[in-house]
Amino acid sequence: MTGPAGSSDDDLVFLDEAAGAGSADTDRQASDGCVWRVLIIDDDADVHAATTFALRGVEMQNRPLFFLHAYSAQEARELLVRERDIAVILLDVVMEQDDAGLRLVRHIREDLGLSEARIILRTGQPGYAPELDAIRDLDINDYKTKSELTRVKLYTTLTAAIRSYEQIRAITASRRGLDRIVQASTELMALHGLDNFAAGVLSQVARLLDCEANGVLCMQEADAPPEVVAAVGELAELATFGLARDAAGSISALLARALDERRSLYRERAAVLYFGGDASRRFAAYLDTRAPLPEIEQRLLDVFCRNIAVGLDNVLLVTRLHNSAFYDPLTRLPNRTRLKEQLEEVLAPAQRRDNTLALVDIDHFSETNDALGHQFGDLLLLGVAARLQAQFGEQLVVGRVGGDTFGVIGDAALVNPETLLGMFDEPFSIDGQQVQVSATAGLLRLAEYEGSPADALKDADIALKRAKLHQRAGHFYFSRSMGVDIRERVRLMHALRAAVGTPELFLVYQPQIDLASGRAVGAEALLRWKTPDGTFVPPDRFIPIAEFSGLISELGARVLREACSELVRLRADGHTEFTMSVNVSQVQFRDPHFLDMLRTVLAETGAPAERIELEITESIAMEEPDALINLLGQIKQTGVSIAIDDFGTGFSSLSYLQRLRADRLKIDRSFVTEITASARGSSIAEMVVQLGRNLGLSVVAEGVEDERQAQILRSLGCPLAQGYLFARPMAIEQLMGWLRDRGAR
Repeated sequence: MTGPAGSSDDDLVFLDEAAGAGSADTDRQASDGCVWRVLIIDDDADVHAATTFALRGVEMQNRPLFFLHAYSAQEARELLVRERDIAVILLDVVMEQDDAGLRLVRHIREDLGLSEARIILRTGQPGYAPELDAIRDLDINDYKTKSELTRVKLYTTLTAAIRSYEQIRAITASRRGLDRIVQASTELMALHGLDNFAAGVLSQVARLLDCEANGVLCMQEADAPPEVVAAVGELAELATFGLARDAAGSISALLARALDERRSLYRERAAVLYFGGDASRRFAAYLDTRAPLPEIEQRLLDVFCRNIAVGLDNVLLVTRLHNSAFYDPLTRLPNRTRLKEQLEEVLAPAQRRDNTLALVDIDHFSETNDALGHQFGDLLLLGVAARLQAQFGEQLVVGRVGGDTFGVIGDAALVNPETLLGMFDEPFSIDGQQVQVSATAGLLRLAEYEGSPADALKDADIALKRAKLHQRAGHFYFSRSMGVDIRERVRLMHALRAAVGTPELFLVYQPQIDLASGRAVGAEALLRWKTPDGTFVPPDRFIPIAEFSGLISELGARVLREACSELVRLRADGHTEFTMSVNVSQVQFRDPHFLDMLRTVLAETGAPAERIELEITESIAMEEPDALINLLGQIKQTGVSIAIDDFGTGFSSLSYLQRLRADRLKIDRSFVTEITASARGSSIAEMVVQLGRNLGLSVVAEGVEDERQAQILRSLGCPLAQGYLFARPMAIEQLMGWLRDRGAR
């Protein structure tokens, strides 16, 4: 502290001559807040003049004093209402009343709530307020009698009061800052997503410092350059363009230094905050403060950074988990789960609009993927995603449902087949190549849809599958009848799964007749399903479901085993020349264990292989011919014979038929039905019989229902037939009785 020149420190203050209260420089400093504000309250004008004269030119903590004056307790009350940041009050005890000063102290502390200002009581009549009582009962710094107050004592008392005021202010500021940090942390934890959290951090730092939010927060992973996570205020464009937009490079340099040195940096007009992180990532933020920060605020920011560092790491983890759960990792589009959430919003009653959900599937994508590689396939998916986003991104929801299927949700005027499929008219530029692809769409109108989001996706998928089944590069809108059919199929699939291994599924046998002698020479084993309520499910309904669900291999093995066992019974009953025919589906043939299963069943049942016939359809015979020919060759080595069922409905060539080494052809029932109705049916039947004769193959006509059909088939030279004219399919016990009645031994 420096004092005034030309005066003795031992002189009593109030014996000096009066002098001016201040200077123009001090007045200017007061307006800037760079002074200690001292309020003198005394009803004696000479005391005011003597005090200011005695302390003229004094500086404390490199800041001068600025004096305010009140000449009564009432005037002081009015002044204290409008004036703030008063460091010290020099207060006379006796003024209008004997206890005016003491009552003013209570008003200052209790009514005005000014707890930081330091109060020094001064009195010329100490008897009115005993010193010990005043210090004990009142929140004051000191109590002095005017008669003992020399300059030295005044300086000492005032210095102690200002230091006390400064410490209390620092403690208050720290407490207030800590409260703000707690509040800021609470508010930040309510934010979702790393970008929102990071922007909130910048805003909360600005609030702590009472300045505008102009800043940027970056994340650095490993040794990669810092990446902008959020930017606000005048620096908001950095969130879009990155630190490359920092033309001067000053912000980038400060951030890089803070991240490298792993500490916060404070400059004249900026704060660069280091938030730490784990070994693989770190966070730092730049904030424009416009002015240097006091040490107390720097310390508070250090506390804030340590507190928020954990939050940034946790939010990043949660954000990545969220992205993994709700967004496709390749295209960054919403995935199936996220689309369900967005559908829930669209289907809410308050949000109902004329919206449409579309599933768009790239045609022949798997072939492209196999031929050109998965990397090329990924680039194609990215190209389709980019085009969908460019076309719809701002107006509609675009997502990737899975594989090569994309979902689009939005206004029906935009989500329509013409717009969606028209986007594939132009080729995609993939890895330097122009690739032309088409797409198929399944659409669902949402305006009056009553199902759940999951149901909506299922129904749109049903429409997509129907479109792909009918015509690639086409589309289908979902209809209620589609949904009923699919749900019935699902119901049947569950019921069929439950029926496997129960009496609900059983075999019946339809005899095959030698047309020349009328003798039964064999039978076809047919699977039937009778539900617990007595309803029969037609084979053409449940066999495709069994194939689709994977149950067909288990069912087929059961049918073959039971048919072989019953053949052994028939042979024991004397029917030693009897042949058992069993149908085999395409899915069974594709089972790599089929041949082993066949050999096992033959060995375990003891059925003679030469009396077992496997029936395959002509359409099966046309698929994967080389693999099938190889398999049929191995089957023939077991002694089992092969029949081509539904012959005439496929596209077999003569050379191919010869390579198959089949033993028998079965004329499809549709041609048998036409024998008596048109020349076409008769001619096809005749050609099949002639072909069989030329190739050395036996021929069976199926679906013979009247004697006229049987006569024509005999005249054409067809040796064998089966149908209702001879016998309906029957259980094994009935078949054995039927055979006995006919005397066919």
